This record gives sequence, C-alpha cells and structure tokens, in this order.
Amino acid sequence: MIIYQNSALGFRNAVDNNQIVPNIEAQYISKFGKRVGIGEKRAWNNSLKFMETVIRKSAVPDNCGVLIEYNIPTTSKRIDFIISGQDESNNNNFVIIELKQWDKADATEKEDIVTAYVGGRVREIAHPSYQALSYKRYISDMNEAVYTNNLTPYSCAYLHNYVKKKPEPLTLPQYSYILSGTPIFFSEDSTKLEFFIHKYVGKGNGLDILYQIENGKIKPSRKFIEYVADMFDGNAVYTLLDEQKLAYENIITYATTAEKKRTIIINGGPGTGKSVVAMNAFVALLKKGKNLKFVAPNASFRTAMVSMLSNNSKHSKKRLNILFAGSGQFYNALHNEFDVLVVDEAHRLKGKGAYMYKGESQIEDIIKASRVNVFFIDDNQRIRPDDIGSIETVKAVAVKYGSEVVEVKLEAQFRCSGAEGFLNWVDHNLQLRDTANFNGWDNNSFEFEIVDSPNYLFDKIKEKNAEGYKARMLAGFAWLWTAEKNGNANAEVFDVNIPEYNFKMPWNSRTNSYTWAIEDEKINQIGCVHTSQGLEFDYVGVIIGNDLKYNPEDMIVYASYDDYFDTSGKKGLKSKPEELTSLIKNIYKVLLSRGMKGCYVFCRDKKLQNYLRSRIQNIES
Repeated sequence: MIIYQNSALGFRNAVDNNQIVPNIEAQYISKFGKRVGIGEKRAWNNSLKFMETVIRKSAVPDNCGVLIEYNIPTTSKRIDFIISGQDESNNNNFVIIELKQWDKADATEKEDIVTAYVGGRVREIAHPSYQALSYKRYISDMNEAVYTNNLTPYSCAYLHNYVKKKPEPLTLPQYSYILSGTPIFFSEDSTKLEFFIHKYVGKGNGLDILYQIENGKIKPSRKFIEYVADMFDGNAVYTLLDEQKLAYENIITYATTAEKKRTIIINGGPGTGKSVVAMNAFVALLKKGKNLKFVAPNASFRTAMVSMLSNNSKHSKKRLNILFAGSGQFYNALHNEFDVLVVDEAHRLKGKGAYMYKGESQIEDIIKASRVNVFFIDDNQRIRPDDIGSIETVKAVAVKYGSEVVEVKLEAQFRCSGAEGFLNWVDHNLQLRDTANFNGWDNNSFEFEIVDSPNYLFDKIKEKNAEGYKARMLAGFAWLWTAEKNGNANAEVFDVNIPEYNFKMPWNSRTNSYTWAIEDEKINQIGCVHTSQGLEFDYVGVIIGNDLKYNPEDMIVYASYDDYFDTSGKKGLKSKPEELTSLIKNIYKVLLSRGMKGCYVFCRDKKLQNYLRSRIQNIES
C-alpha cells in the first residue's frame, strides 16, 4: 500500500509549499483509518525537507517517481522513501532510502544490531542499512512485478542529522557485509547520496515503475522458491512417516483444490510429528507459488526452525525470515490477503489483552486473512489462561467466516523413540488422564531415570552433550526470573536455586533467549516451557519445582499457586486451583516429552519424587 506517491517535481513543490506533511497525513488517515502521532509528523517534516534538497541537487528529471511511507504488503513495515527511474542503460530501477533523525548511535556485538535513542530511551535496533537491505530483499523475493518485469531495487540509509564520528560506530568492520551493498550516508555525505540516486534513476521515466510496484502481486519468486527448496530437500529432519504422510497429502489436496475458504485442523499430541508435517506442507505449497506464511506463536520455535532449514547460515536465515511470522501480526491484514497460513503450536494463540497484541482474536485474524488456514493443535498443550487455540474455538470461528472445516488426526508417536507408552505413563501419573501404562512401559529404546539430585541431573546432560547429542536442562516456572534491568540481560543471575543441594543455574538469556536451544555454549542455562515448546532434543533433564506436588493422603498431584512464578500463567487463578493444576501439569508434560532418546527427572518435592518412582515397575532394562 502506498501512502503518498508523486513525481519528483510534485514532491519538491509540495515540500516548498509546506504541503507535504498535510498531504501524507490525509492519505494516511484515509488508508489506515487513524490519526498520525505528533512525533511521526515532526519526523516527516524534518526528514523530507532534507530529501527535497537532495532530490533537487541530484538533478534527476522531474518525471522520476517518489513513494513515501510505502507499506510493504503482508507486513506492518513501511519504507520511508523510494525514488524510481531509469539509468543511462535504460534499466528500470528504484532506490529504497531508510531515513533516520539520529544524531548518535553505538555498535553492539550482536549481528547487524546497534543502539540508539528511540522512543524515549536507548534501545537495541537493527542497523539502518540492514533495515533498507531487508526491505530490498523482501520486495525482490516477493513482489511479482519486480522479478517478472526486471525492476532492479537499490538501497541505502540517510542519517541527515548525524555527524560522523572517528571512529564511526555504524561503519565498524562487523557491519561491512550490509554496508557493501547498502551504503550509509551521514549529514556531511549529501553530495554522495545525490550521486548515488542520480546513478540509478538519472534518466527519469519513473512513474510507470511506481505503478508496477504498487500493483505487483505478492507471491514468492521462482528463484526464491528454488532457493528454499534446495535447502529443504534431502533434510532428514523433515522426513514424513506413516500417518504424517496422510496428513500432509490431505493438507496439499485441500489447500490446492477448489477456491472455497477452508480451515484444516491437524490434531495431535507431543511426538506425533505436527511440526514435521507443517514444514513439509509449507514448502510444498511454496513450490506451488502460493502466497503464504508459516505462523508460530513461540519465537524460540520460529528461530529454531529457520536455523535448521538454513543450516545456520546467517544470510540464509535473514532471507528466510520473511516467510515466518508471529501470531499477533495479522490483526489488520486484508480479507484473504494470503493464499495459505500454516499455524504450528496453534494451541498458544491469544485473545484480546495478551501482551503486545493489538487485536481481538488471533484465530479470527488468521482465518479472515487467508483463503486456506491450517492449524496444528494439541488441546493438552494449553499452558496459560490466555491460550485460546482450542479445536472447538477454531471450528466456531471458521463457521462464523464461512470456512469449510476439515479435521485430520495424528496418532502415532515419533518422539521419545516411539515410546508412546512413556507419554501415556506421564499422562496417567500426572493424573491428566487414565491410561493402560499406569506402572510403566515395555520399551528399552528410551532412556528414563528419576534422579536424586539436580547436580547429578546436570552431569547427565553435560555427559550426553559431550557425546555429541543435543541435550538441555529444562525446569518449570518455579523460580523468579530476574529482569534485564536488574543485571540479568544474558543469564548473569543464577535464579534457579536449590540451596539444599548447593545447586544454582541461570534461566536462559533474556536478550538472546530464542537461540538458547541451538547454541552449544548455552548448555549452562536452563530453558522453560516458553523457550522449548515445539522443539526437540535428544536428551532433556527436567527439574520439577515446588509448583507441582503430591499429597499422599489424598493421592493427588496438585499445583502450588505460591510456588509458581509465571505472572501471566497464573493470572486470575488464585481461587481456581483445578484450572491452575491442569495448566501446570500440561507444562510438565510438554517438558517431559521434549527428549527423543531420553529424559532424566528430579523432583524438588520429595513426596512427588517418591510417588513417581513408585509408579515405575515395568520398564525393560
């Protein structure tokens, strides 16, 4: 969506007559239905005067095209400034310019990240050149007009208030890759920026290029599809087995036949391969040229999926990220804007009032925004009161929007070395549901042990990790998590403290929590359900804290409100012990089912430890 477009001459005249901000504001209100903040209007007024000077002094023809605040389709991102035209060889080009009013910034050790004063305080933010580069990549990969009509994008950043320092933090060697293709211009570099613009659009004739950009259909380019497919094909992580193949074929058939609106629900518990099916279906639909996104409420899960698909190549990860999305970004999407939305871990979808979410219901957002929507759900993995993604709720919303519902059930267990009996044992003895595996299971391929100390538990995990296995420590939210502002940005505080065993470990890093599961050096940090749900490890060591206990007199497993420290997870549940207990049991089932080859458990509550140990009688050694 274009907020403002004009010729270079029309843009210059609007700035000269002090009409540029009123013009942009009128279009913004018309298209978004809301008013513009004072700060944003001030930024327009300031930055666009500098841009008018640059455009005028660059001596580009009057018939170059100008876009301001171009809303990148299917995202909430807006490009500050685009100028279009032809170069001396008659190539059709456009230049993306990221504008900043900063007067200082600092480098960080994080890839393509800097710090600057934004929104009333110093924040971490993407390097301005990276922002411009990411917009260029997205348009190149996803705007059909750009890749079929041979429109060539270029990108740069312009910090018109910023006097370059010596040394300059924004041009340090760690940023050399992005700067090589997307230069940054400071206040003293206006002449260089004028030359940069003139080089690519100096012959004008840019208005038709604007039209093509605005009307280009959003769908992945063939080159981009081949790029993703090459990384995916042959990856054993995504091999389909048995019922997974059936679910996959159902998705492909229903998502690609007929034009009716459809909601496909894939129902399966831990270890049934929901994520494997989801990724296979996603890539297959991408190959068919569908405009789609892979939606995952859990940011750690998204990060891990992108890393596995890209083999941890940093440039591949950045390019792939445009296909993955959180669940809260579709509240203002257009009706049927996407061909397909594939939603993994859909039981974690949120409703009104959830943190940072601006809409009413993420389920409604997703169904409204897509012709076909695929929800992978396990009703028993709901872990917070605001998790609304149940099968029945999805069905009800689908009916409301006239979407035909298709259900597929996944039964077979592929996690825990196929030990469906182990997961049944967990269900039975956490008193989630009665099963036949009340006293164990006949399986010698899955390693399980209830250990006597958290120190021994950690030793087992370190041992497995040293042997080349992927192993992690996990715990329930039975300890506080010290805030970043209190000196705990990167796992500095050993919050998980069990003094009776002289055991202390930190929760996973706050500033880099999403990579905790995939970076070897973070084995010394403990993950929780929010950083591990949806992920798989070879071995897990699970600490069950005092938030889950056992009463031998009543013979019940129950939750302790005062020992559970997830504020959002227990909101409104102080007088609802049964609901709280159900949610905390779900959390521990998720944690216990993360290991594919083995699981070791320590219970802080000795009565619970003794109870669980007494329930194991039938395991073959």
